[in-house]
Amino acid sequence: MRFLPLALALTSLFLPVPAQRAQGGIEVLPAFAEAYRESAVRMLAAGCPYATWAADGRRFLEFDPRGDGRAVEVLGDLATADRIAVLVPGVDTTLADFDRGLGGVPRRAPGVQARALHEHLAKRDPHAAVIAWLGYDPPEGLGLAAATEGRARDGAAALVAFVRGLTKQRPAVTVTLVGHSYGAIVAGLAAPRLPEVSDVITLGAPGVGADHVADLGGARVWSALAPTDWIRRIPQVRLLGLGLGRRPTSPEFGARELPTDGVAGHDFYLVAGSSTLKAVADVVLSGGPEHATPGRVS
Repeated sequence: MRFLPLALALTSLFLPVPAQRAQGGIEVLPAFAEAYRESAVRMLAAGCPYATWAADGRRFLEFDPRGDGRAVEVLGDLATADRIAVLVPGVDTTLADFDRGLGGVPRRAPGVQARALHEHLAKRDPHAAVIAWLGYDPPEGLGLAAATEGRARDGAAALVAFVRGLTKQRPAVTVTLVGHSYGAIVAGLAAPRLPEVSDVITLGAPGVGADHVADLGGARVWSALAPTDWIRRIPQVRLLGLGLGRRPTSPEFGARELPTDGVAGHDFYLVAGSSTLKAVADVVLSGGPEHATPGRVS
């Protein structure tokens, strides 16, 4: 009996895709349905734990187990969502850690962070969705790759293509990019090419590939940097291709500050009970908390 859900999931993958179809009460546009189905086939072929994710009905627009892996999970209903947050993770994130978190610490996992944000959003607006976007190859550790923007530039190109594909299906949707750590650089480099994006949120960011908020196009830019976040120790320099430039929380950059009460360190921004989690939800749903002010965090 324990194999029945997996068998049913596998069988359903080869049914025809109508103009729209319901999955657990969620209406799915054909392009999304096809992507979910193709990803599920790959997940089932990859074996556990990914086959279990597919059998449990989790929806992925992209899945690739090769190398460090890629995964793009959707929480919520993309066919009806009017607001979508795209969460971009940072250094050392791999497919193997997508759900369990680096070092087995769940709060570090993009899948867990995205669920926490979606649960918070869903209590206030059922028409909001979250995408955990591991659509690039983050640097490993704190070596040379993490001290340059090379991987971020590749990631930004992939993110631009992804968001454009998303908004082609849903042109009226409001998109917010949420970049954590090195993922903030990916989001920052992508933003000028994405007029579809209304807001960019950086959490524990060492930089964003720009020196001023105006360099990110027309999006509003929000930043959270906890007093206990070790990312503060990274120098704000850029020389001969090394360094990540000015932090978005510096007064000179001009981003709007988000609160960090309850954030115990670099990986705590999107945990239950943090003021940052609520503030991120405020931005996604209504353009941000009223108390936010430019450039007050150094």
